[in-house]
Amino acid sequence: MQTFPLFLSLRDRRALVVGGTDAAARKMELLLSAGARVSLVAKTVTGEVAQLIADGRISWAGRTFETDELDGTSIVIVASDDALLQSRVSRAAQARGVPVNVVDTPALSSFIVPAIVDRGPVTIAISTGGAAPGLACKLRAEIERAMPAALGRLARFADIFRVQVRRTIAVPRARRLFWERVFDGRVAELALAGDEIAARRELIRLLDSARHEPALPQGMVHLVGAGPGDPDLLTLKAHRLLQGADVIVYDRLVSPEVVAVGRRDAERVCVSREEASQRLMTFVQAGRSVVRLTVGSSDTEFEALWAAGVPVEIVPGVPKSPPAAASVKFSV
Repeated sequence: MQTFPLFLSLRDRRALVVGGTDAAARKMELLLSAGARVSLVAKTVTGEVAQLIADGRISWAGRTFETDELDGTSIVIVASDDALLQSRVSRAAQARGVPVNVVDTPALSSFIVPAIVDRGPVTIAISTGGAAPGLACKLRAEIERAMPAALGRLARFADIFRVQVRRTIAVPRARRLFWERVFDGRVAELALAGDEIAARRELIRLLDSARHEPALPQGMVHLVGAGPGDPDLLTLKAHRLLQGADVIVYDRLVSPEVVAVGRRDAERVCVSREEASQRLMTFVQAGRSVVRLTVGSSDTEFEALWAAGVPVEIVPGVPKSPPAAASVKFSV
């Protein structure tokens, strides 16, 4: 990861844009949509920028950039073709610790403006670290096609019940499983369709049912075959289990790339084969869902867990191709 991704709150904060180009207009629209108070410094402006000024949406100082423009500024974007101006603003901003982006010039920027998919309040940002902006735009288009336009409505609906769910379901894992049922089931269908009344009734019904469920969900171990080490060769079920696991247990034979597929906030534990069974039992007794990534046979661990009464499932992986098979060529 070349840059650290984050979402910066700009509500009612001052954002400075230097340069009156069409590129500046697009960046100012983004800043305004985030609630920023946008100030522009530019001697001349294009038609798009002039319209923003005429509408009173931004303030404009029709002069050259001076360093005191940075006073009280939370973010700076430079959209000018003047290389000397770009360098001067970048140095001044970074000297003051103010985040600065020079459009299409990563070397002078302390942050990158990503390609954005906006389904407010759901926001997805895509960046290639400046290496391939066209690829980021392509990915954005594919994600936009896959995401319902009403997804933001579902997020706002869930926010109404967030505090109530937290008070009702105290255990984090149980709460996560509850929200999975909400987003994968009838509640989401109704909310996305705009039937908020029916969605509320269904969510309340699920929440009432959750009150009577055990406070600590039953733990389980999934012995998942890690395959030949390529994460693209994991089975669909293995990928789903890794995304839902509380704990991912692995040994030195499992590739780091496969371990990285798991849910980002899952606990990752490297063990030796000798200690694996006992560690797995400890996690299950704490009510945690565990994925044990294995290379080769997992029969010994399965038998030990089964004998101890631990819920366990074997999920086979894709076998390695033998060298002879890998060298076979076919003609059509």
